[in-house]
Amino acid sequence: MAEQSAGKKTFWQLVKFTLVSLLACIVQVVSLAILYNIPAIKALSAQPFHWFVFHYDVIPGEQCGLALFIAFNTSNILAQIVSFFVNRKKTFNADNNIPITLTIYMLFTLALICFSAWFNPVVFTFAVNHGVSSALATTIATAVCSCIQFFIYFPVDKLLMRQKKKENA
Repeated sequence: MAEQSAGKKTFWQLVKFTLVSLLACIVQVVSLAILYNIPAIKALSAQPFHWFVFHYDVIPGEQCGLALFIAFNTSNILAQIVSFFVNRKKTFNADNNIPITLTIYMLFTLALICFSAWFNPVVFTFAVNHGVSSALATTIATAVCSCIQFFIYFPVDKLLMRQKKKENA
């Protein structure tokens, strides 16, 4: 009976996590569009960004370069902030130590954001090279990275965001 209720609890956590992830994805796509269209950021489309494993080339007339790096990563961070706090309370009902949990979550998130920052231009360039417009390619690349993050985050969040064990009275 306990296994069945634990399985049912995990199922409902997955449903809630999926809904929160969709909310975070909306935050990311909308903030990406807003950030990219800020004139100061959009002007950076003509400037390539190459550092370490991050390669954001310039494609004339397309949304790319340093502008895409800034807009994509800022929007990803915003989405992860929303996801952390909503999942912590609404999905997992966690009441554990926020500073410790948030620190571990931020380190894990930093690694995933770095992965996404590397992988996003790979997907973007692939899509553009196959005739997809840069606006649609940006959305596709963002969605692909969001999906990867979704499948990685659920088990990590489930382990990280637990309720404190109640002491026997």
